[in-house]
Amino acid sequence: MNKVEQDEIRRAVREQYAGAAMAETSCCGTPSCCGSSNADELSAVLGYSAEELGRAPEGANLGLGCGNPQAIAALKPGETVLDLGSGAGFDSFLAAAQVGPTGKVLGVDMTPEMISKARGNAEKGGYANVDFRLGEIEHLPVQDRSVDVILSNCVINLSPDKVGVFAEAFRVLKPGGRLAISDVVAFADLPDEIRRDMSLYTGCMAGASSVEEIERMLKASGFAEIRIARKDESKSFIRDWAPGVPITDYVVSATIEAVRPGKQARDEEEAPQILLSTGEGAFRRAEIKKPH
Repeated sequence: MNKVEQDEIRRAVREQYAGAAMAETSCCGTPSCCGSSNADELSAVLGYSAEELGRAPEGANLGLGCGNPQAIAALKPGETVLDLGSGAGFDSFLAAAQVGPTGKVLGVDMTPEMISKARGNAEKGGYANVDFRLGEIEHLPVQDRSVDVILSNCVINLSPDKVGVFAEAFRVLKPGGRLAISDVVAFADLPDEIRRDMSLYTGCMAGASSVEEIERMLKASGFAEIRIARKDESKSFIRDWAPGVPITDYVVSATIEAVRPGKQARDEEEAPQILLSTGEGAFRRAEIKKPH
């Protein structure tokens, strides 16, 4: 995929989620998906508890996820958390309650409307330990080795440069830092007509990578202890994202976990490799002498 194509996808995704921020549509920006326009109902299906749903400020939960990364994050007081594609701030605010006043949560989103909404929600809720930053998840406005945990909920599938996302995640995590991601993955080859459908891409489906591709990208970026678990029960709501399209024949929600190893490579031979090109089935690798 060339830069022009990547920019076209980013533009379409940004427009979709700007509309979601302004109109408070639900579930990947489509009012009809998941069978309900009630964000709390959608999130309960995704695994959020009633306590979690009642904890975030009103307007923070837009029902845009495909799982609950909080359930696998095991957040601790004092940790620094980064939320990729933070939207209106729902997962960021839940994380802030877990890390407490000695911790910090950074939310990054490329949609100005979402950032404005999240910052308003933070002010409304009095969240002093949450900071929302405008930026692309492939080019994070975050310092090297400054984050303990990275969360993301149904966002990485939207990126046209997933290699860049995982490379940036590795860069900003501290040694021993971990990923806790809910996302849509492919378990069968998506037909070309689905891959080319921009509404299915911005709807969190057509951009899904296979489990094998994700494992390969994570390993090449330097991650270890990789665990990807399919949630086949998610087909019950994903099928409603694209009425008339047999999308659950190809994609499913999954949890993705990985750890940045605690010891850095000692020399060039031990350095992890990073994927530099995202062509279908063709990856170019380059060694990093000193991972950041």
